[in-house]
Amino acid sequence: MALTVEVKNAEGKKVGSVELPAEIFDAQTNIPLIHQVVTAQLAAARQGTQKAKNRGETSGSGKKPFKQKGTGRARQGSIRAPLQRGGGAAHAVRPRDYAQRTPKKMIAAALRGVLSDRARNERIHVIDSVTGAPSTKAALAAVRQFSDRRHLLVVVSRSEDAAWRSLRNAENLHLLVPDQLNAYDLLKSDDVVFSESAINDFLKARAAGKGAKSVARESEVSA
Repeated sequence: MALTVEVKNAEGKKVGSVELPAEIFDAQTNIPLIHQVVTAQLAAARQGTQKAKNRGETSGSGKKPFKQKGTGRARQGSIRAPLQRGGGAAHAVRPRDYAQRTPKKMIAAALRGVLSDRARNERIHVIDSVTGAPSTKAALAAVRQFSDRRHLLVVVSRSEDAAWRSLRNAENLHLLVPDQLNAYDLLKSDDVVFSESAINDFLKARAAGKGAKSVARESEVSA
């Protein structure tokens, strides 16, 4: 069973409708799975270039700062020790890769879950065209007609150059193309506005991917 969403124009008038397949927009929302995928995405975004020097990498001689006995102070073997001013770090941070392994099926399932949650709460909207000519004021009015919530995610196709020029610097608005859609950006946004071209591109890509998988499975069975 498909879900139906109205398509509106920039003036807010209904000009059509789009059917959203239930396997994408009415799927089970697995919160632990979404948490794992989002955590992995944020971890992969970390540079991992932080580095501190240990005592072997700091400059300084190997001479004892003061004699072993008779001073009443704790013994020290080097001015490069962590307890000394300018000494190396005791457990120095090293460059590392924070990326986590996340299978494609998990990423796809998390995306379906978040899209389904937004659809069930009527937070997915479709507009026929954001703007015909570059105009930030007109484009903002067109996409903001659907919701007065603060954070908005707008998905437009790559060919909609006027929409990109108009909204790329808008405040509290995130702009994506269909193949960049991900669970994290959907969760950050209160509402999602697709252009009619973008939602069609997204559904075609999903259908093509599903068809390719079906052909692969059939070939495996026949083999």
